[in-house]
Formats: sequence, structure tokens, C-alpha cells
Amino acid sequence: MLITHDTRCALDTVVDLVNSAPEDEAAADGLPDVQALTDFVRSHKISDVGVLSELDLSAVRRLRGRFAAIFAAPDARSAAVMINELVAAAGTTPRLTDHDGYDWHMHYFAPGASVADHLAADCGMALAFFVVAGEQERLRRCEAPDCRRAFVDLSRNRSRRYCDSRTCGNRLHVAAYRARRKEAAG
Repeated sequence: MLITHDTRCALDTVVDLVNSAPEDEAAADGLPDVQALTDFVRSHKISDVGVLSELDLSAVRRLRGRFAAIFAAPDARSAAVMINELVAAAGTTPRLTDHDGYDWHMHYFAPGASVADHLAADCGMALAFFVVAGEQERLRRCEAPDCRRAFVDLSRNRSRRYCDSRTCGNRLHVAAYRARRKEAAG
């Protein structure tokens, strides 16, 4: 599956957005205020975004939940329905652009769109490409029992199970090793 630079950036953005949600009532929100949203926009180099407000923050938080539902979709048809609704509501307007030193690429948001509509359009289209390619199962959640972070499995054989093999994957492998050693000794 060919993934262009702008699609990869949109995938990274949607994963980080979904993972900014608190996992439970005790956890902190990764987007607690407008400044955090501004930092998120800046760190993901999201273009064409003006001054952000509390309304933008609320809209992006709602959008975050809708993206999380796509990662949890049981099948491609369910994911497609959610993506279609999301992209249509954003007022998608595909256009070619070559801003900020990047070569020609597609933007799907309308000029002057809110940050939520911008994210819904560009990130929604990036996720749509996976459904179209029959690769919806690559939109996953970490299999570690204490982690449910979202990720996109870009491994060649679709075998990635953890959001980060150095943390979640390694932690589970060490725990399994210790359990085997304890059983063998016991």
C-alpha cells in the first residue's frame, strides 16, 4: 500500500489525537486547554489554522471520540459509514497545494475551515484510504492489557500488536519470561 507523505502525516496526527483522550476518569486529558490544542496544531504542522478558541477545543475533543470509534470499528463497512459521515460533515473540498516547502499534495479541507473540520477532512481521508485498500484491520489498539493506545500497523505482514514494542511489547515479553522461569523453578 502506497502511503504518501501527507497521508502519513495525517495518520500520525489522528493517532496522536485519539491517544490524547484520557483512558479513564482518573487520567489527565492530553488536550486540557486551548494552549495544548495550539501546541498540538503546531507540533503536527497543521497549516491554515487561525487563532484557536474554547469552541475549537470542544469540537476537536468531540472529533477525537469519533476517530476513536473508527479505530474500534468491528469491520470495514462500519468504519466506512463513520468516515463518510465525518468527511461529509467537514465540507470536504479536495485541492492540490505545495505550501511550506512541501511538494504537491492533497488537502481535503475547505479554505478557512475550522481546525476540527480540517482534521476531520484530512485525517478522515487518510483513514478512508485504508478502508478502500481493504486494510481497515491495520487501524488497531494496543494489545497490552493495561494499554489501549491507537496505532496504525504499517508492518509488512500486519503483525504489529503493540503501540510501542520497546514499552508495551517488551514489558509483556519480560513478564512472560519471568512467569516461565518461575514455573520452571517451582
